[in-house]
Amino acid sequence: MILFPFLLRWFDKKSVKDDELISPLQDIPTSTTFEPSYLKLHQSGELKRRANQLWKVLGQCELCPRQCRVNRLKGEKGFCQAPGARLVVSSFNPHFGEERPLVGRGGSGTIFLTHCNLRCVFCQNWEISHLGRGSVIDINELAKMMLHLQRIGCHNVNLVTPTHYSPHILKALVIATEKGLRLPVVYNTSGWERLEILKILDGVVDIYLPDFKYWDNTMAEKYSSGASLYPDFARKAILEMHRQVGVAKPSKDRIIYRGLMIRHLVMPNNVAGSEKVMEWIAENLPKDTYVNIMAQYHPCYKAFDYPELSRRITKEEYQRVVARAKSLGLNNLDIQGFWWLRR
Repeated sequence: MILFPFLLRWFDKKSVKDDELISPLQDIPTSTTFEPSYLKLHQSGELKRRANQLWKVLGQCELCPRQCRVNRLKGEKGFCQAPGARLVVSSFNPHFGEERPLVGRGGSGTIFLTHCNLRCVFCQNWEISHLGRGSVIDINELAKMMLHLQRIGCHNVNLVTPTHYSPHILKALVIATEKGLRLPVVYNTSGWERLEILKILDGVVDIYLPDFKYWDNTMAEKYSSGASLYPDFARKAILEMHRQVGVAKPSKDRIIYRGLMIRHLVMPNNVAGSEKVMEWIAENLPKDTYVNIMAQYHPCYKAFDYPELSRRITKEEYQRVVARAKSLGLNNLDIQGFWWLRR
């Protein structure tokens, strides 16, 4: 992933005028029939009500399964170390490295949010997730970023690691929708989610893009800062996401505007329990569920402290997972090339 911190400095200097940011329907590369889920909620006033509901949670933060119960509005910080009334963004830009149905020609409009409630030892973005490097902004600036991504032709607003900032996101959506935002919202999450919070997002999010990182609780505890219940929460969260948005299918322009897209990173030495993950998906979700079987694991951050994580996966490890997924009848697989993998 290439980050562009200079974009935030450029944005802070307001080299893009406000009236340019709020031109509502200029060159939006979406199908003429698409209407984002949050638009109806906004028109009824429900979006604002839910934003206020989530904002109150910051006073005793229970946004994620860690349920730290700190008062972020008074400056207290929980496990994720995220601030309260403001938020920290690392970068925002069209991203062309996401799934092809999200990227299209205009790119996925990614907003990289800092801090994380999971903190995996092998995180490739540890400067953002662990150290929180980025620029402090408010909800008005977040809304402007969303509108800017729309104006320059992105196909969606892709919120990366959004859980601990979900109140800010809904507040910003209210502002941006009033000024013409019409792009689908992508909730790009680790999968470490609470059902109670996801239900508040019902009708707000168009595309859920969760990871399903581990099958085994022991592995989750060891490599993700004691999150031993991750597999249980991820399974429940993914089922709820599917209930809300259904199967992700591309429209005539080959862009996905709504649905569930699952990511699974194959890891060395079967740390992720990949075949078990595929079996669960096949047994609990439609066979045409979009599943991205990712091959790009490489040791980062503290991964070298764990011998079992200190190498890339092999071609055989990846092929074994793909073969199992196919044998289970999963027929909407995003299968990556493996020319760079070890043999």
